[in-house]
Amino acid sequence: MKRNEFPMAPASAIRGSRSASGLSRRRFLGRSAAVAALTVVPRYVLGGAGYVPPSRKIAMACIGMGSQGYQNLVAFLAFKEVQVVAVCDVNRESGGYLSWYWGQGRERRVGGREPARRTVDEHYAKQERSGRHRGCQAYSDYRELLEREDVDAVMVATPDHTHAVITMAALKRGCHVYCEKPLTYSVLEARRVVEAARQAGVATQMGNMGQADESARTIREMIDSGAIGRVHEVQVWSSARFWKSALYEDRPSDTPPAPEGLDWDLWLGPAPARPYHPEYHPWSWRNWWDFGTGLLGDLGCHKLSTVFKALQLGHPVHVEACSTKLNPETYPLGVIARFEFPARGPLPPVTLHWYDGGLRPPRPPELEPGDAMQDIIYIGDQGKLMGERLLPESRMDSYQRPPKTLPRSPGHYHEFVAACQGGARAGSDFVDHAGLLTEACLLGNVALRAGRKLDWDGPNMRVTNYPAANQWLHREYRQGWSL
Repeated sequence: MKRNEFPMAPASAIRGSRSASGLSRRRFLGRSAAVAALTVVPRYVLGGAGYVPPSRKIAMACIGMGSQGYQNLVAFLAFKEVQVVAVCDVNRESGGYLSWYWGQGRERRVGGREPARRTVDEHYAKQERSGRHRGCQAYSDYRELLEREDVDAVMVATPDHTHAVITMAALKRGCHVYCEKPLTYSVLEARRVVEAARQAGVATQMGNMGQADESARTIREMIDSGAIGRVHEVQVWSSARFWKSALYEDRPSDTPPAPEGLDWDLWLGPAPARPYHPEYHPWSWRNWWDFGTGLLGDLGCHKLSTVFKALQLGHPVHVEACSTKLNPETYPLGVIARFEFPARGPLPPVTLHWYDGGLRPPRPPELEPGDAMQDIIYIGDQGKLMGERLLPESRMDSYQRPPKTLPRSPGHYHEFVAACQGGARAGSDFVDHAGLLTEACLLGNVALRAGRKLDWDGPNMRVTNYPAANQWLHREYRQGWSL
């Protein structure tokens, strides 16, 4: 890749003011003129909060240019409705980022704001007669980026511990937000982000891509049709972590200098201060309680999304968890958690079992010898559903699949882009789905730390039988950081 270096415009050239609702003075005046010129103002002119008409491109900024952030960037560059105008990362440029193209091997790749900026400029240069493009600005601090008044939407793919502060800042400025899973690091952050998203009235989407799949609709339709009767139990398991395990049970004792081009203080964000070490950045931060959310936080938002939708789950009322060896610095290698949900109208109570780190539930006796056990099994009073397969397998011979009653997704990223332009809410909208899903997953980590079964008052966001556990619903931020 050719490395063309372009100077970044000074902050004074891009700063602009926004009103409390997140609408810039320039946009306000433009919309006011439109109102004056029309007797009846159609939806596509005024729209809702943060609405971007289909006739104008969505100006997007991408924050967090590591492995997943880069994949998201490439995905959004493919949309003619989107113009990426800025990228941001606390790291200028370095290697060590794990590629998501695992079919090609888990090779390490270069990440950071400068490679991302080059990718954007080279992409748009191909569309210009001159063959050059200098329109993408690179930032190290998201707060400076968000001072721009021309940004409509923000993509957040930083480590878990900074999701909430960046997302909240973007929402307060009236930006649409696409944020990677889990939506936040703590339960309280999830609740606050949902409240802010509801108030902002903008388009939102969490990065749990599987929610848009065809299988997510098919499974729901099979359950809705009564294929296994009333579901009262679900077993979900995950294989061992896809990142390398920590080399330490305690913090590393050596304190090498942070690499040139990495702003370590900004990387820490609201997390407690500690010296830089390569065991934290760029890949292994998921191992550490201070930065990641474990497999339950990371993959729970993927695997439990369809479960929550299919069974119309709300807040659990009881949560408990156990694990392999537990220590205060790093996540255990394996966790088993149990969530109990109350009846929902005519739907019965549901017990959800979670296994990770290679731990699995008992193999269903109905499964034929040699058949692989899939990672989600619904248990109803009239049978079992494993993926899209009824158990025992012989039931599939005479089974007629139900009609397609649920709307199909145009694609996970397409949902978000369409929502930015005034379309339907995305499938993992913060308010309708992602916030509650994230809360439930993170509650499993709270129960793990508490070491006992917790009674959960979801609407009031508190543990009622063991008040000491409420300390893990959030943590105090470092000085200078807030939601």
